[in-house]
Amino acid sequence: MLEQEQEQNAETEAESAAEEACGQQAAPEESGPDELEQLKKENAELSDRLLRQFAEFDNFRKRTSREKEEIGAVAKSKCILEILPVLDNFERAMSAECADPEFKKGMELIFKSMKDAFRKLGVEEIEAMGQPFNPDLHYAVSTVENGELGSNTVAAVLQKGYRLGDKVIRHVMVSVANP
Repeated sequence: MLEQEQEQNAETEAESAAEEACGQQAAPEESGPDELEQLKKENAELSDRLLRQFAEFDNFRKRTSREKEEIGAVAKSKCILEILPVLDNFERAMSAECADPEFKKGMELIFKSMKDAFRKLGVEEIEAMGQPFNPDLHYAVSTVENGELGSNTVAAVLQKGYRLGDKVIRHVMVSVANP
């Protein structure tokens, strides 16, 4: 019994010390209407500040996530852009004559795996031959007169172009017919 009383006294003293440390005192049982309104106003202000902090943090989280994705996409496209000349040279080598059929077969397998890797990364070749000239996709380096093709039509592809999703990594270098 004595132990229980001591524990209760200790708890009461701890609560009193905590209230004093926080600068709070037990509220009188009768609060004036002005004091109650003041407390309601403070509560509303604190609630508003808290909601604004949550919204600000949520916006920050979304913005950093978006920036992280953009940085990743830019880095990915720069790496792919650096490797594209290797793919171009590989295509030129594949079109050359080869006396050794086993060597040619090995090169074709390597070329296929390289194209598969680009496909897995989301890199697509931009189709241009016979298409209407589009400055967003094509880079015209010459013009030709050709009665078989319509006005402003791609007559020849001089260098392939590629895109990653909606972003053009390298424009198609073309010759345009009948400008």
